[in-house]
Amino acid sequence: MDNQKTVLNVQSEIGKLEAVLLHYPGAEVENMTPKNAQRALYSDILNLSIAQKEYEQLYGVLNKHSEVFEIRNLLTDLLKDNTQKELLLRKICLTENVMSYFDYLMQLPAKELTRVLIEGLPAKINSLTEFLKDDFYALLPLYNFYFTRDACVTIGSNLLVCNMANKVRARESFIVEAIFSNQQKFDTTIIDANNFVGDGVATMNIEGGDVLIVNKDVMIIGNGSRTSSHAIDALIASLCKTISGRKHIIVQQLPHSPESFIHLDMVFTLLDTNSAMVYKPLILENNPFKTVLIQIDNGKVTKISTVTNIPTALKKLGIDINPIVCGGNADEWDQEREQWHSGANFLSIAPGKVMSYARNVHTLEELNKNGFEIASAWDVVNDKFDVNSASRCVITIDGSELPRGGGGARCMTMPLRRS
Repeated sequence: MDNQKTVLNVQSEIGKLEAVLLHYPGAEVENMTPKNAQRALYSDILNLSIAQKEYEQLYGVLNKHSEVFEIRNLLTDLLKDNTQKELLLRKICLTENVMSYFDYLMQLPAKELTRVLIEGLPAKINSLTEFLKDDFYALLPLYNFYFTRDACVTIGSNLLVCNMANKVRARESFIVEAIFSNQQKFDTTIIDANNFVGDGVATMNIEGGDVLIVNKDVMIIGNGSRTSSHAIDALIASLCKTISGRKHIIVQQLPHSPESFIHLDMVFTLLDTNSAMVYKPLILENNPFKTVLIQIDNGKVTKISTVTNIPTALKKLGIDINPIVCGGNADEWDQEREQWHSGANFLSIAPGKVMSYARNVHTLEELNKNGFEIASAWDVVNDKFDVNSASRCVITIDGSELPRGGGGARCMTMPLRRS
């Protein structure tokens, strides 16, 4: 397997997951204080040992069902090549204004440098300026890296490297760009959103949590606090260069607060060929947020119109989706509470076989009513539950700590290949 390239190809949200990119949360998650939890984009500080036990469940299930690539290993391999190491470090040091550390970082061995780039580099206090700075770190820890979904996204055979909305996450996209540029390991065409340019536009941000692949002809993209309309236009222009035939992109506007609405996949995820998990107030009810349908013919945008909502837009395109309500139909409080803890954020490992947190009981009840069996991740890992023989199922992972980082099973996984 070693010298075989992994060909990236994702043509849907639900095709059987064959290869996935993960990052096991490590010391970077603990390298924060309550004071900087907000800057780290967390709602609270995490207990690492519990978070890791929860993460083991996700990892265990995925490792059983697909090929797992880990950022730490891929980055360590990359940094053994001095040319690659220098390119990446130069980019990081320039962007984060720490060129004075460049020589020091260059002489670190690959494994140690990987640790530093992920877990953070404490500042050397050797000048008055450094002493007066209110920051312990020269390179901040990558607190959010276990949400591998955001820094890049596989669209067909392309890899979109995202331009992160928060500077604290820019290094994540530099690292994944370097990893996937390695043509010996991966076969993909890179579209780097960090290179998007718009006329007089500063905000060209786009993140993977806002990008859903329905099929080879239809995509849904969220437009909110992490993904700007300019970046969506630039992505469309980029994809249009190779498009023939008719394609459609549905764009869903998202509120900028509360922060649990950061990405589209926090309010809408596909579960099966004919069902989706929805946060009802935003997806199905009247609200001021537009749903826009963009038609592309042979690489040209030919029509842009408003539609009622995502399910209506999909129906127009011949895709009939049964919406299953996050938090259940009965109570708006339950809907709000469970959405806050990533209750609408599902990862599909095969059609109708999905993963989510065990804590969102009303959501799970609703799925159960819709014919989904509920099984715990440990039962899957320990062969007490056979995913392949179930027709539809939800595999649950404990989620007391992981959700505090602000995401669920889909956020923590970046599919590289689906059948």
